[in-house]
Amino acid sequence: MKAYVIEQPGGPEALQLRDIASPEPGADEVQIRVRAFGLNRAEVYRRAGKMGPISGQVVPGIEAVGEVIRDPAGVFRIGQRVATAMGGLQFSRNGSYAEQVTVLRNNVIAIDDIALSWEELAALPEAYLTAWGALDRCLSIQPGQTLLIRGATSSVGLAALTYAKGRGLSVIATTRAPENSARLLSMGADEVVIDSGEIATAVRGIAPEGIDAALEVVGAATLRDSIKTLRPFGGVSVIGLLGGPPLLEQFHLMQDLPGAARLSFFPSGLLGTPAMPLRDTPLPWVAQEVAAGRMPSLRTQTFDFDEVRRAHSIMESNRALGKLVVRL
Repeated sequence: MKAYVIEQPGGPEALQLRDIASPEPGADEVQIRVRAFGLNRAEVYRRAGKMGPISGQVVPGIEAVGEVIRDPAGVFRIGQRVATAMGGLQFSRNGSYAEQVTVLRNNVIAIDDIALSWEELAALPEAYLTAWGALDRCLSIQPGQTLLIRGATSSVGLAALTYAKGRGLSVIATTRAPENSARLLSMGADEVVIDSGEIATAVRGIAPEGIDAALEVVGAATLRDSIKTLRPFGGVSVIGLLGGPPLLEQFHLMQDLPGAARLSFFPSGLLGTPAMPLRDTPLPWVAQEVAAGRMPSLRTQTFDFDEVRRAHSIMESNRALGKLVVRL
């Protein structure tokens, strides 16, 4: 099969298209013919050598959609449409930048009978599964609550925005660029705040009693300020590191953390593990909502398989404002 491999860290040119063997599935695995996959910052960091050493050939990619080739256990039928994400992809096993991928069965989700193209389906798994983990499992969101999304123009930020609106929440979204406000409003944001680095006062102007929940995509650089927007018993979940290393220096539990506020970090590596089985995932519901036009698409640009390097360059330029997808 053809696959992109990384043999040494570097820029987009480090992605090399090679013919490699397709691993046969073990007893707890499923082999999938990849029809499309989404692009993620994690793959940029992996390519650049920022997520562990690169030894031998590394196939990047942490999500894909496609058709089942083989399932030794017979849980999924041959030809069944499925999505997959995480489960060691690009670290302990070959990733999804390939014509075929062999993945853990626990990280496979059936997406049958959904009237969406492969490209549209590929925009969903990683972004919406991460949003689900942080919003539902960490923050326990409820209809009628107010959610702040710090860094909302990222693909996972946009997924959280559309997911929260679909769940009946009010959403305050932030962006550093005023010209992105229209994009966030078109995706359903109730309010947009231009992020100067300190937004707590502006958010309190919108919600004087404080907000119920905050999703921190920027990371440690803005976390203290995001925490200041919470009401008592509110919560913030960190899911991104767009602002730099995940380090907080001299964090004061009494001065920096409001009374009874909850602070968590959600790593998408939990997806498909015993701590977070995917049997209850809302991904099929999300796909149905997008297909019905009740939830907007995250996809902003689609590339052919031979354009992966160019897609990485665009992703690194921060010009995507949504999900980039590769089709095979």
